[in-house]
Amino acid sequence: MKAGNDRFIEGVQRHPRQDAERRSQIESAQSPMAALFGCADSRIAAEIIFDKGLGDLFVVRNAGQVISSSVIGSLEYAVEVVGVPLIVVLSHDNCGAVAAAMEQDKPGSTPLPPHIGEITEAIAPAVQRVREAQGLQAGELEDHEAVGREHLRDTVSTLLASSELISDAVAIGKLAVVGANYTLAEGRVSPAVVIGALDE
Repeated sequence: MKAGNDRFIEGVQRHPRQDAERRSQIESAQSPMAALFGCADSRIAAEIIFDKGLGDLFVVRNAGQVISSSVIGSLEYAVEVVGVPLIVVLSHDNCGAVAAAMEQDKPGSTPLPPHIGEITEAIAPAVQRVREAQGLQAGELEDHEAVGREHLRDTVSTLLASSELISDAVAIGKLAVVGANYTLAEGRVSPAVVIGALDE
């Protein structure tokens, strides 16, 4: 995956396994190299930024990469049924969900519609911890990137705490979980958290 991301950054993508022959090969079964759980932001498409093709990645996305029962179930399916050896949790800079959570931290902010509010509420603990670490009052925090990094760590830890299946797979060496950040301008994916044995 790192090699594919390097090609994407350099603009020398190979666009592998994206043809009719590949469609035929994977019609009856899948064996992706990894599962990826990331933000639904339209500027990030897993197969493109890693220069992968059909059947290479098992992708789960929602706004702000917020853990939910459907996300956990999907990733457990990827591990237990599909057999992926790696889960990548991918955050990114300039995240709208993070910005919305920070806006909600301001006194007198306009409440969000309920379902959007559930997303920002999941990011709120990261906002609060970063704000307090910087000695700021509610509404004063402007460090979006620090909040994004903190929320990424929260997402990884919540996933492991919420899924016995996934945490057990890590414990026995069957699975690794990597939290990484994507930079929109450069296109680079940088690992920030690595849990479990990771093959190069």
